[in-house]
Amino acid sequence: MPRQPAKALESEDVRRLLEHVCDQRHPARNRVIILLSFKAGLRACEIAGLDWSMVLASDNRVGSHLRVARYIAKMGSARDIPMHKQLATALGRLHRAAGRPRDGPVIRSERDRAMTARSIVNWFGRLYRELELTGCSSHSGRRTFITAAARVLAGTGGSLRDVQELAGHRALTTTERYIQGNREAQRKLIARL
Repeated sequence: MPRQPAKALESEDVRRLLEHVCDQRHPARNRVIILLSFKAGLRACEIAGLDWSMVLASDNRVGSHLRVARYIAKMGSARDIPMHKQLATALGRLHRAAGRPRDGPVIRSERDRAMTARSIVNWFGRLYRELELTGCSSHSGRRTFITAAARVLAGTGGSLRDVQELAGHRALTTTERYIQGNREAQRKLIARL
């Protein structure tokens, strides 16, 4: 039986995730982990490998783009992702709390070391179990990001190629597999024909 793709979440579910981590240890870090997945579409390995030098502008403030370096990206797919406002705010808070470092891991473990990709995967798994969100994995944020980006394309003047580049996919067919359909949107589409 083929493995099911990670479930894309609705905005209400993402809000619940963000609220839930406010009451946990390391709320600023945990908020950034969620937003890196849902607002930048990063993979677990990219979240774990993200360095402050990839986030900060030359003035040591959160920049306007997040630079995913080749050495942390899957298949070396380096890319620049415009910084979402909510993510920029959360990164700014985490940066100040960390003492405004210029480099080093953005996401640190309990032992003040870089978290591993496996620890990010496990962290998301635990979070989804706590909130009883089934069908979700560390890839759910990425799938949600890609699906949401594809749904708002018509109003931006962009194309599916833009979503592909943001996701760091080499082939458009890979990006297409991430996009979750929406029955209500399909019904509206047919009604307009």
